[in-house]
Amino acid sequence: MSPKVSLSTPKKASAKKPAAKKKAANSRTKPKSRARSKAKPSRSQKISLKKRLFSLSWKLALVSTLLIAAWGVLLDGKIQQRFSGDKWQLPAAVYGRELQLYPGLRLSRKELQDELALLNYRKVKRAKHGGEYAVSKTKIEVVRRQFDFADGVEPELPMLLTFGPSRLAKIQHRDSGEEIAQTRLDPVLLERLNVTEQEDRLFVPLAEIPDNLKQALILTEDRHFYQHDGVSMMAIARAMLVNLRAGRTVQGGSTITQQLAKNFFLTRERTLWRKIQEAYMALLIDFRYSKDEILESYLNEVYLGQNGSNAVHGVGLASYFYFGQPVSDLSVEQVALLVAIVKGPSYYDPWRHTQRATERRDLVLRILAEAGTLTAKHYKQAVQQPLGLSKRGSMGYQKTPGFVSLVRRELQQHASNWRNYNGVKVFTTLDPLSQRHAQSAAQAVLNQLDKSHKKQLQTAMVISERQTGAIRALIGSREPNDHGFNRALDARRQIGSLVKPFVYLTALEQGHQLGELLENSPLSVRLDDGSTWQPNNYDKQFSEPVMLVRALAESLNVPTVRLGLELGVNSVLQTLQQAGLETKAKPYPALLLGSLSLSPYQLAQLYQTLGGDGEYRPLYAVHQVNDGQGHVLYKADSEPQRRWSEMANYQILYAMSQVTRSGTARSLKWRIPKVDLAGKTGTTNDLRDSWYVGIDQREIVTVWVGRDDNKPAAVTGSSAALPVYAAYLKTSYPQSLRAMQPDQLSWVHFASRDGRPTIAGCGESVLLPAPSSQAELAKGCIQQTARKAKTWLQSLFN
Repeated sequence: MSPKVSLSTPKKASAKKPAAKKKAANSRTKPKSRARSKAKPSRSQKISLKKRLFSLSWKLALVSTLLIAAWGVLLDGKIQQRFSGDKWQLPAAVYGRELQLYPGLRLSRKELQDELALLNYRKVKRAKHGGEYAVSKTKIEVVRRQFDFADGVEPELPMLLTFGPSRLAKIQHRDSGEEIAQTRLDPVLLERLNVTEQEDRLFVPLAEIPDNLKQALILTEDRHFYQHDGVSMMAIARAMLVNLRAGRTVQGGSTITQQLAKNFFLTRERTLWRKIQEAYMALLIDFRYSKDEILESYLNEVYLGQNGSNAVHGVGLASYFYFGQPVSDLSVEQVALLVAIVKGPSYYDPWRHTQRATERRDLVLRILAEAGTLTAKHYKQAVQQPLGLSKRGSMGYQKTPGFVSLVRRELQQHASNWRNYNGVKVFTTLDPLSQRHAQSAAQAVLNQLDKSHKKQLQTAMVISERQTGAIRALIGSREPNDHGFNRALDARRQIGSLVKPFVYLTALEQGHQLGELLENSPLSVRLDDGSTWQPNNYDKQFSEPVMLVRALAESLNVPTVRLGLELGVNSVLQTLQQAGLETKAKPYPALLLGSLSLSPYQLAQLYQTLGGDGEYRPLYAVHQVNDGQGHVLYKADSEPQRRWSEMANYQILYAMSQVTRSGTARSLKWRIPKVDLAGKTGTTNDLRDSWYVGIDQREIVTVWVGRDDNKPAAVTGSSAALPVYAAYLKTSYPQSLRAMQPDQLSWVHFASRDGRPTIAGCGESVLLPAPSSQAELAKGCIQQTARKAKTWLQSLFN
């Protein structure tokens, strides 16, 4: 047994020894175990760290989300502010008069063609669309454009107009054949006012923009415009791939909405931050607004060129800039060019880079053809067409700086608050054809006179409608694009003999007659300062007494002064004031020969009353002003006021007709034959100023020719101003003057020997218009003839 015990004891001892060693070893390695415990966290520690990181992450995400949301609210506020109000500060559009059409209108076929050409209507074989017309021997087929007139919008109107020799005979609806009693053509665009921030645009509603333009833009710039939410990831990926292959930026991935966001709110710098803002704003815009509203905004905002210092924005203005016509009238190749220019207005400038622009245009046309919106036949025809550009800077409207200057002044006087409204439309009285004819006439005559006057002559013209006072044309310089000194409004010169009709009108009002005799002998007038004034006739010749009507026709100075002094200078001045004179003038005797200084426009106002049958009507250029919503801000409306008798006015117009038949303006007889006109020449001292005022049935024309330095111009009224008037009449189709005849008017013979009423056959006499009471005074001549006959019979029988 003992051996077993002895054997078991060593085993226990030996088992404990390694344990002791292990304990010792553990005691030696204990510091390392602590080090490992510090470097390697426990499971609980790991869980705690993850919780902290998760907490921090969702807090950062929440803060970021809140910041992005807050940023989005801020951007959305800016977007809503821009879209809810007026997106742009639109300039005021100034239009000329609208041509009224009705059967019986004195209008030739050629005149209407001239009007349509001026309005940039296209001449075609068959008029199908607005802005087109076709011509046959006696008819014109025209499709009038849709237009927002002063009294409301009128749609397109297809018309067939039939002409007689000199009049419009009939107007019919082209499709239904129904006769039209009266209609009108859209007016020509003259100017845009109040252009701010070097930006210019002409707003066009989406409904008035051609469908092919909208299709071309979407197919070329943003094919999936109606599918994406403002940002197209497909377009971005495609652009990145193309740019990587090219090694440079050759294609952008921006949608139309992104481009609009950039144009409205951001700069053009190419940075990642701008692209992020652009994309975010595009998403907000697409979320809040319809695709059509976005497209309309883009088409009116997109930059399309540079006109001098003003940027051309929107397809509406770009259409005038490049082609001189409304966007609704553009052909498919013109539409393609506009869309082509969107990519880079400077790079594809069609005036500077014609080949480049043509290639880009043809690419757009090919895209349309591939999409099926353009047939193969029309595609081939379109690519063969030239670019069809208008003259750069012409904008497709008639430049009338002198007239527009008058419009600005009238707006300031009658509608000074027009700048507070957006998209104002100003409807004026300007007749574009009259303006063009007047400018051409002035240039042609002055170019002839330059040969002897060394190009130192200038001119001004004012043309008004006789029965209304509406300004049909106004020229402030011989140069049509002269924006400087407006001589028609601001050049004040002595009016010379143009004062004489008002002297004789005063006499007729006081009971004098056209047939009475006036002394034509030397005259000396004692002035208030003690000096003596001795007026003289132009030819320095005197004669026997002359009839009043001849004194005016031949523009004799001395008889005029004698008559004026008899009437009283104050009386003549009062007549001038009744005619519309607002300038202060002193009643000196020299006033009777035109020492009064007036501008052509001021003088035109005086003759407007005289030529308008004695009724005062203020001259005006602005007919109506509407705000952007069509509300009337101002409308010209003045009742005519009679200033002197119909009898006296008829007599003075008759006397002025003798000026053109046998007086100082008698050259009009061969210059403008078969037309009865009234007028008056005017020449000032030392031949400084040449004046002429002419009156026909429709118009009163005032012409001045002279030098800006007021030195002698060596021209008379009949050698400079009258030829300008005659040149204008040759292209403006004048009508014979038919002045209003008063009820008590009679035609009376006045004896040449004493200027008293007589009868035909009772000696030499002149038949003149006079009050009926003057005819009764002719009985004395009958009695005298009877006595002579009785004496002769008695001598015969005796």
